[in-house]
Amino acid sequence: MPKMKTDKGAAKRFKITGTGKIRRRQAMKSHLLEKKAHDRKNRLSHEVGVSSGDLKTVKRMLGL
Repeated sequence: MPKMKTDKGAAKRFKITGTGKIRRRQAMKSHLLEKKAHDRKNRLSHEVGVSSGDLKTVKRMLGL
């Protein structure tokens, strides 16, 4: 059976931390930023963990 290929789109969007957690960037920070408040843009800048409901899917896409 051949090896499972990594989903390259997922590989660019998710990052695995040293402790094995999966992190992601938040949406709504790529365009139309002029009308968004500074506090909101700052809050969206931080990486967050992947939700437990999506964890299994993301791990499969990353080949873990």
